[in-house]
Amino acid sequence: MAKPNFQFEKRKKELEKKAKKEEKLKRKLEKGSAPRDEGQPADAADQPAADAEKSGD
Repeated sequence: MAKPNFQFEKRKKELEKKAKKEEKLKRKLEKGSAPRDEGQPADAADQPAADAEKSGD
């Protein structure tokens, strides 16, 4: 009976993990660079709360 080649299995798993990680990063970058539907940047949601704090003085 042939003995298993653990180095091959390990390398295969590492390559799969690397490919999955790269795909995930690619999707994340595409998602981040896509224009928002609302037309407002993410910072705009925080601004009204900051304005309310300033007017309370």
